[in-house]
Amino acid sequence: MKVHSKKTKSFHDILIYGEKLFSDSNLYFGHGTTNAWDEAVCLSLHALDLPQNSSNLVLKRILSKDECKMIYSLFDQRVERKIPSAYLTETAWFLDRPFFVDTRVIIPRSPIANLIRAGFKPWLDQPTSILDLCTGSGCIGISCAHIFEEAEVSLSDLSLQALEVAKINIDRFGLKERVSMHLSDLFDDIPCTKFDLIVANPPYVDDKDFANMPDEYSHEPKMSLKGGKDGLKLVKRILRDSAKFLTDKGVLIVEVGNSRLALEQTFPEIAFFWFEFEEGDEGVFMLTSNELKAHSELFK
Repeated sequence: MKVHSKKTKSFHDILIYGEKLFSDSNLYFGHGTTNAWDEAVCLSLHALDLPQNSSNLVLKRILSKDECKMIYSLFDQRVERKIPSAYLTETAWFLDRPFFVDTRVIIPRSPIANLIRAGFKPWLDQPTSILDLCTGSGCIGISCAHIFEEAEVSLSDLSLQALEVAKINIDRFGLKERVSMHLSDLFDDIPCTKFDLIVANPPYVDDKDFANMPDEYSHEPKMSLKGGKDGLKLVKRILRDSAKFLTDKGVLIVEVGNSRLALEQTFPEIAFFWFEFEEGDEGVFMLTSNELKAHSELFK
């Protein structure tokens, strides 16, 4: 462990120290927080088993040597091993809910959260059956179950370890009566049924981007990130097969991130609908069941 300042006594002092340490340590923020101060707050509150929405009164709290040691331990792991704070705390917030995460799944950060919060309106009206492909921690499908209280939700992933994490979250939010899981390579082992909504956040990082990702991403499962040479290895399969699993009024929503250009170049004939987000995120498209059927020959 690094030698830390003996002058650090209050919670506020700890945060000041942590902010400077993180700012000077070439860290990447984007797995739950966006800056050094918030990262220090997140880790410090977790170390002391305090809620993340603690009031400013905590800033004046005088810390014991043991409390400081626990916080410093997390700071050191964050800096020396570049472990994202979500893994250190085993918590990722998605749509204001704390999901359990560990290195079996990627850390939730999808802009699809904005669509869920809005109930997918005006593009969708009260879906009763939803499929979350490449579910990982289950955050997207479980959040859909919260928004659409009458819907049956299916979570699917090729990774048994990911589904183990998803089950923890299903149980955490008391949704086992409406949320089911399927170990499946995309649609291969999904029961023959129709869904009003299929939402997918598949691996879509192309080889070039993957080789240049910050160190923090090395802690996430590679299979959840790597999408092949152009980032579209699984996306093409989703486009090919999803129409068979959608109702007549159903829609497909897929996140492809930076692989948007490659997708448009691969299928120039298709007018993908791209969502726009206030935060500036992009790379999420929608196609209706009818559009997928109309272009089915292109996806073969």
